[in-house]
Amino acid sequence: MSELIIVHESDASKRLDIFIARKTGITRSQVQKLIRKGDILVNDAPFSQNYKVRTNDMIIVKTPPKDPEILAPEPLPINMLYMDDYLAVVDKPPYMVVYPCVGHKGGTLLNALYYKTGKLAAIGSPLRNGIVHRLDKDTSGVMVVAIEDTAYYGLIEQFKKREVKKQYNALIYGNPKHESGEIITTIGRSSSDRKKMSTHSKMGREAITYWRVIKRFISATLIEVRLATGRTHQIRVHFASIGHPVLGDKVYGKKTFLTAAKQVIKFPRQMLHAAVLGFKHPITENFLEFSSPLPADISDCIKMLNAF
Repeated sequence: MSELIIVHESDASKRLDIFIARKTGITRSQVQKLIRKGDILVNDAPFSQNYKVRTNDMIIVKTPPKDPEILAPEPLPINMLYMDDYLAVVDKPPYMVVYPCVGHKGGTLLNALYYKTGKLAAIGSPLRNGIVHRLDKDTSGVMVVAIEDTAYYGLIEQFKKREVKKQYNALIYGNPKHESGEIITTIGRSSSDRKKMSTHSKMGREAITYWRVIKRFISATLIEVRLATGRTHQIRVHFASIGHPVLGDKVYGKKTFLTAAKQVIKFPRQMLHAAVLGFKHPITENFLEFSSPLPADISDCIKMLNAF
């Protein structure tokens, strides 16, 4: 594949590798490799990565064709809570990525589910077939995936209209002042770190979280959380914003351990679990509700907190 790029006056004097990386989305290191191979030509001639581009330079970028993205079935152990011809409900374990992505080409929930079902909805970007919502890698619990296209659209519509029941359990740092409450903010991409979400984003969308205390411990609280919206990292961002980050969250709050009575309690991952998921079956219209008990690592941390 070849792409022709003409340098405009506003881009003149930029380094060749930086200019190409910004124009194409290819990483700078990959651009440098293409330059060394002679796959990037300026006015039909090779130049070094340090070359300063000039107005009206004609740059040809040759890139190898991408391998077709095909989801591969893998015989991985997953706990199926429900399956019919239209959808599947699974209990996602912690540390399992939902779908293939950079750094995780296989071993994902979708690879395992495709092996179990033999079919997934064709809708969704490549390698995300049937995905109507997702859980973070380090979040465990209930997820629904569409097997048939009509079910996909029906589920997506329920998520958009906030008709899906979503209930989580979380261990958070500290002790909230009240026994229950709500957090209503906007959430969007952080302006300082594009991999993080923030309640101070200029492009944020409304996010609503309801919570109540289940049990209090020294410097920690087990809570039940209900989501009225489904923004990326919503629970993690919301509780970090009020000074009670989810324990074990290495991105928001960074409270990965607690010290009590000279004992250290370590939290191996974010202590967040999707406990309940309820929705109307998109074909039969029957209401379905599924639950998942707290996984062993969260239960073990609660036992240690109970000892103090």
